[in-house]
Amino acid sequence: MKLHEHQAKEILSKYNLPVPEGKVAFSLKEAKQVAEELGEFPLVVKAQVHCGGRGKAGGVKIVKSMEELEEAVNSMLGKVLKTFQCPDGKPVNRVWIEKATAIDKEYYFSITLDRARSKPVLMVSAAGGMEIEEIAKENPDAIVIEEIDPELGLMPYQVRKLAFKLGLPVKEFSKMALSLYKAYIDLDASLVEVNPLVLDKEGKLILLDAKVDVDDNALFRHKDIEQMEDESQLSPLEVEANKYGLNYIKLDGNIGCMVNGAGLAMATMDIVKLAGGEPANFLDVGGGANVEQIANAFRILMADEDVKAVFINIFGGILRCDRLAQGLVEAGKIVELRVPIVVRMEGTNVNEGKEILANSGMNFISAEDMWDGAKKAVELAGSC
Repeated sequence: MKLHEHQAKEILSKYNLPVPEGKVAFSLKEAKQVAEELGEFPLVVKAQVHCGGRGKAGGVKIVKSMEELEEAVNSMLGKVLKTFQCPDGKPVNRVWIEKATAIDKEYYFSITLDRARSKPVLMVSAAGGMEIEEIAKENPDAIVIEEIDPELGLMPYQVRKLAFKLGLPVKEFSKMALSLYKAYIDLDASLVEVNPLVLDKEGKLILLDAKVDVDDNALFRHKDIEQMEDESQLSPLEVEANKYGLNYIKLDGNIGCMVNGAGLAMATMDIVKLAGGEPANFLDVGGGANVEQIANAFRILMADEDVKAVFINIFGGILRCDRLAQGLVEAGKIVELRVPIVVRMEGTNVNEGKEILANSGMNFISAEDMWDGAKKAVELAGSC
């Protein structure tokens, strides 16, 4: 789950981390009130969207008067902000207004999980700000990576070493880095990123921007954070899937995929690509899905206009093949089967499942194995 910048800053400030004084506003009226509360210009108005690259896209503006603030807020609220990371854009329904910072130098700081190392890593760079993506591509040596032993945690000697490399005040940077790591662990975060981390004209470190992503699987431990979800930043189909406990992520292809189990989902997307197609989604109905969940999953797939064919790939265990088949038949009675449906089933009650589909009177296309199913789905999608 992604947090907005203002949510991340509000949380991180509780760890005594230095963030600029500011407040969120959901309307022009509220924005004016915030400006009056902050007391003086210049101020910075920031669109709150789950997209990187806001600055280049006009989503971050420095304002020096109430008139400029009104103009900036009106240019953001109620609009769709498109960035190089989000070409389709995200709606702006709130802005963060903060006191401007006199920046001397910008840095990059993040803590995330490196799956290749099976450890958290701390990444820093003396080249922070809007161009960090380009720097990572063109000069990867400019980014310094420090592995973190998950049993020991981030050690003081590690952050002191990084402070010396960056030329930052050791005591202040060490305190900040250790606090950010504590927040990363406490929040069950998958990412804590500060870009830019700035050294101001007075020599103080400030978290000028902040991004926090929390592991969805840990949200049961963070009900307060779960309630912060801004559903306007998700696709409508993802919001709908969440209502039924389905794991759904919209992708850019045209082959709808329905599977049971995340590992099988990844393998299914891989084999669709190997067959020359592009998956339209990641949809895991889970091992214990019931008929209603399967029907809802199928309805969500059919609601995606980009889908030209569906590949249903199920290994029956806890989710028996006959239960899947019954769910598909029930869904077919409610939702128009506007595209070809390829079904590959193996496992518990597979023969009963195939019989249910065969006797349904609906045009389900049977596949012998994963490869056969992927090829058929890609071929059928191309003919639509």
